[in-house]
Amino acid sequence: MRVKKIIAVCLLGWFAATGAAVAATAATPDLLDSVKARGTLRVALEGTYPPFNFKDKKTGELAGFDVEFARALADRLGVKVEFVATEWVGILAGLQVGKYDAIVSEVTMTPKREAEFDFSQPYTYSTAQLILRKDDKSEYRDFASLKGKTVGVGQGSSYAETLNAVGGINVKTYVSAPLNLQDLANGRIDAALNDRLLVPYMMQEAKLPLRAAAAIGEAQKQGIPFKKNNPKFKAAVDAAIADMIRDGSYVRMSRKWFGLDASRPPAPAR
Repeated sequence: MRVKKIIAVCLLGWFAATGAAVAATAATPDLLDSVKARGTLRVALEGTYPPFNFKDKKTGELAGFDVEFARALADRLGVKVEFVATEWVGILAGLQVGKYDAIVSEVTMTPKREAEFDFSQPYTYSTAQLILRKDDKSEYRDFASLKGKTVGVGQGSSYAETLNAVGGINVKTYVSAPLNLQDLANGRIDAALNDRLLVPYMMQEAKLPLRAAAAIGEAQKQGIPFKKNNPKFKAAVDAAIADMIRDGSYVRMSRKWFGLDASRPPAPAR
């Protein structure tokens, strides 16, 4: 009899805990509902990563592909966009604690990040591209060929993870691309590695004795991360991105800032 009572008490406790968990989940609104109720979509971006997102020198206002894209996305969700400029090194941590709803700042969809956050469908595809000094005639065709070299990458970037995983490469991180390129021009590092969509703009702005070299590695997908368990928000965002691609507005934005359609994976290098 005592055993039956103990089992009954345990079962009651289990049902109570399960019911509380279900109730808590049900009480948490989907992010889409929260955004619509607030009337704004809070979007984090760096604000220092041209041509993706940066402050226009003349107006002081945010500009770039990500800025236009985020505004178009919010418009299709029926809300206004509120930008939150955040340093890259802490941008994912800020999303985790709810400082903003989503990030539109070229976040590469890595397995580690996808384990922590949900992502929209990819909205840009790119590859890594090397930058070398003009007098350096080296030809690097893959990451392994960089062993023994010192390569500069963005702090907290997926490129740092990739190069460290290869091993044998001295990886030096930078808080900004201009510092990275300046060190390369001065011979402090052997190469710089960055996004192929960014490299043409960087080279134009830097005006340093550098050259764009080979694109290496597989194509990477960039998406919009947000907290997990928000299926309505994901469905709405994915539908908005698909609509932008379908009606041509995405391609117009992409060609304006990159000179190409970034919604498609680049062709493999020959």
